[in-house]
Amino acid sequence: MYSAYKPVDGKEYSLLVRERGVPKRAKIRHPEVLWAQRSDKVYLTISLPDAKDISVKCEPQGIFGFSAVGVQGELYDFSLELFGKILPEKCKTKVGLRNIICSVQKEEKGWWKRLLKSEEKPAPYIKVDWNKWCDEDDEGSNSDLASNDDDAEHVGQNDESSDDEGMLYLPDLEKL
Repeated sequence: MYSAYKPVDGKEYSLLVRERGVPKRAKIRHPEVLWAQRSDKVYLTISLPDAKDISVKCEPQGIFGFSAVGVQGELYDFSLELFGKILPEKCKTKVGLRNIICSVQKEEKGWWKRLLKSEEKPAPYIKVDWNKWCDEDDEGSNSDLASNDDDAEHVGQNDESSDDEGMLYLPDLEKL
């Protein structure tokens, strides 16, 4: 059983854990979190292979909370105060083998200046996801993520696209 915990500044904390009735200190860890946005959503990719007991909480005022247990029983936990308000009922989470992808619906359509409400530098475990990043100008023409959240591509499984699309393979060269 874990006691209540609410991180606010991105630092690692100890958490009092009761194991077989004996209090024990457990170190809280932070998984790598990659983020990208569209005008209507924020995508958070949490890198945590084979996670168990995953809990994701979204609150309307823009609070995003995550906790899980790692492969060797380590506790991973973080809470983010996002830049703007969100719609918790429209937030989706997909669990893959190597990561957890959360699609967080913004309350108002528009581009956020940054991920977090605080103007301070974000914690070192929070990074930009350049693979999913889209500039405001490019959103209309490059809406692969915005158009279909149910794609297996987001979880990293069955990704049919590749960098060599449109290239000729040896059997195709023989036909020429």
